[in-house]
Amino acid sequence: MRFLALGINHKTAPVAIRERVAFTPEQLEAASLQLRGHQSIKEAAILSTCNRTEIYTLIEAGNVRPVLDWLSSFHSLPFEDVARYSYIHEDQAAIAHIMRVASGLDSMVLGEPQILGQLKDSYDLAKKESLLGSGLELLFQQVFATAKKVRTETGIGTNPISIAYAAVNLSQRIFTDLTKNTALLIGAGETIELVARHLNNAGVAKMIIANRTVERAQALAGEVQGKAVALNEIPHYLAKADIVISSTAAPLPIIGKGMVEDAIKQRRHRPMLMIDIAVPRDIESQVGELDDIFLFTVDDLKETIEENLAARREAAEEAEALILVSVQEFLRSLRVRDAGRMIRVFRQRAQQLAEDELALALSQLDQGQDARDVMQKLCRSLTNKWLHDPTLKIREASAENRSDLLAAAAQLLNLEASDKL
Repeated sequence: MRFLALGINHKTAPVAIRERVAFTPEQLEAASLQLRGHQSIKEAAILSTCNRTEIYTLIEAGNVRPVLDWLSSFHSLPFEDVARYSYIHEDQAAIAHIMRVASGLDSMVLGEPQILGQLKDSYDLAKKESLLGSGLELLFQQVFATAKKVRTETGIGTNPISIAYAAVNLSQRIFTDLTKNTALLIGAGETIELVARHLNNAGVAKMIIANRTVERAQALAGEVQGKAVALNEIPHYLAKADIVISSTAAPLPIIGKGMVEDAIKQRRHRPMLMIDIAVPRDIESQVGELDDIFLFTVDDLKETIEENLAARREAAEEAEALILVSVQEFLRSLRVRDAGRMIRVFRQRAQQLAEDELALALSQLDQGQDARDVMQKLCRSLTNKWLHDPTLKIREASAENRSDLLAAAAQLLNLEASDKL
């Protein structure tokens, strides 16, 4: 049996193809049922995200066609389309690939952490649907341990590389404990949505969402337990904000120097962080001249992001080295497991032989034969029968000049050089 990782992702296929091979939650259950009854696929797990669909399986050596056939059939796609956009990794390459995916090294955003949770969901579903055997179970445990090690030892996820997360990270650096701070977010687009979620996860005390369309602000505020206000209400709420993050499509600044001066007086000169993500800018540049105001623009954040991306790339190199070691550790554990099966069979045969010979010896004793003679016969018979097959194999290896087998036999039988002479 061989490990196989077959997939289609953002690097190999356009979104028009990726969306056709993606699995909905309902489809995952149906797919699991089909895979469980598939003759050629022994174990399986499916990972399906917006950027990738991958199938991890144990299959017969060199026989990847059934997986491709199944994927194209399930989604009613021509086989050629699936084969054209897919990639296939086997055995050691498959193991390394899954570890890279779990560690965020194969993601569109280098080092993003969400993929590990998605992979754990795939594992949980496969286990629930009885699709995992000892092979994939052991692999997933090694994958999760490796991803954790990459996170803790390389710091690949510690440097923010998105505008939204960089803004929140900057807030945490200036205000150490966000549970005591109020944030005013201006706008309700995608970037502000991400900022709001990051701030919510960071435990910010209060959030105020200001937007031209109050209904949209209310939708986001409801998601993060915040308060929605209109743009013209900003002067009333500005003094309450320790953190102001703005990202609108307004052609002119929304916040001017005079408005901020009034807010600072009301705050009794408590410092305020203002982050302007918008282009054109939402906050007048003169605001940065005021005491007690820390004003950052999108260019400031981009510079930080470039530095952080370089740091992540450096961390990714360290992660690749860790994964290489982890792959070898996993392969070693497989070899040990396979040896365990051989040892069990070996010991079972020895035990059976001993039991057979003991039964014969006990029968002879019951017949009144001399106990000393019975014991001597038992020892000779056990020795001869146990050594018969190894002795023949050693003689055959010697006759065929198989020095490699003879050396292995000497090591396995714990024979010194002097013993072999």
